[in-house]
Amino acid sequence: MKTRIFNLIIVDESGSMNCIYRQALTGMNETLQTIRATAAKFPQQEQYVTLVTFNSTSSPNTNYVLDCIAATQAADIAESQYQPSGCTPLYDAMGTALTRLRAQVAAEDKVLVTIITDGMENSSCEYSGRAIKSLVEDLKKRGWGFTYIGSNHDVAATAESLSIDAHLEFCEDAEGTREMFQREKRSRSNFYRALRENPAASCASIMEGFFEDAKQ
Repeated sequence: MKTRIFNLIIVDESGSMNCIYRQALTGMNETLQTIRATAAKFPQQEQYVTLVTFNSTSSPNTNYVLDCIAATQAADIAESQYQPSGCTPLYDAMGTALTRLRAQVAAEDKVLVTIITDGMENSSCEYSGRAIKSLVEDLKKRGWGFTYIGSNHDVAATAESLSIDAHLEFCEDAEGTREMFQREKRSRSNFYRALRENPAASCASIMEGFFEDAKQ
């Protein structure tokens, strides 16, 4: 029996990401390649991908680059699909994407949510931090897994404020961004392996120490 895994990746597209534009674009594509490779290697895992970017100059401020499509159809992102500008409506992006995906998955599906941002929330209009925390807590009770990856702010405190346990801080330069994406990919691969060994496990139960075994 196949296990359906939904990968939701929410990536900051604010202007400050310009300094690591090439590394961020490459890293996102390498993550997509990892998901596609897993789908090919483990056919019992039916992989789906949603990739969302966000900035304050887009209308709406949350952009669906990939919207809940099969991993086998999730092509790499072109430069034209990722153009950093504006501020950081993080809460709106999380609220919009999480609410939408919640309506697309079944109770037995597995969901891994990854948030990548180089700065703190500063321009959301629809969702507050309190609302996002409540939403995350509800989805964790349903077994969803969350990771928060950040730079240039107190990543641990921000993750905690959103009820996200697995977090990773990176240095916002070329090398730091490359290293972050490498750790994210290794952790993601370990996550899929754990689900393959125990399909009945919830994503939330696998998240403890998520990045700890992917330091090297």
